[in-house]
Amino acid sequence: MLIAAFPAGPLAANCYVVAPAEGGPCVVVDPGQNAAGGVAGLLAEHDLTLAAVLLTHGHFDHVWSAAELADAHSAPVYIHPADRALLTDPGRGLDPALAAQVTSLLGPGAPKEPEQVVEIPGGEPVEIAGLRLDVEHAPGHTPGSVVYALAATQERPEVMFTGDLLFAGSIGRSDFPGGDHAEILRSLERVCLSRPDDTSVLPGHGPQTTIGRERSTNPFLRDIIGR
Repeated sequence: MLIAAFPAGPLAANCYVVAPAEGGPCVVVDPGQNAAGGVAGLLAEHDLTLAAVLLTHGHFDHVWSAAELADAHSAPVYIHPADRALLTDPGRGLDPALAAQVTSLLGPGAPKEPEQVVEIPGGEPVEIAGLRLDVEHAPGHTPGSVVYALAATQERPEVMFTGDLLFAGSIGRSDFPGGDHAEILRSLERVCLSRPDDTSVLPGHGPQTTIGRERSTNPFLRDIIGR
């Protein structure tokens, strides 16, 4: 299993390149601002071919380069239907001040939707590039937030790509339009606290962690457990 990552853009959103092995197909998770060059470097370094782009949610710092990468490789972009509109109208998921900044960065006209978009509601696994990924709808940060998970094997524990649901020591904010604090707490309880302690958490920002570490130290998860 190959998982390579780098922080993209001013908000340092983690972009992940995931493949069963070098020299074959891969998926890219959350290619944010200025991510295309970093992805191209990893594809060349590991002799990979981009098969799909997977988005954990629709916020601009996670989807900025999705259309550019996917269209260049004739690959589909996977996103929950509740967040699809953010691909062409990123401001609707942000507060007015930040929305204005993003609009000025994008320039005139709406962003282009990728040529191939696959709506993925969650609840069913997807098989792409030789990978089987469980997909769970986890709203609260955005209405269409999802988590992608690679099942545990004899060689490694389960791996979760949590987007902005769960971070090391914190959770995603819920004060943007479409956010819901009570909903994100329910998602954390259902999607995260139900998993084994050794589950690896690869978040949308910041360092990697584990469910066990967050269960014992993350104040938000400890509050859920103590309810």
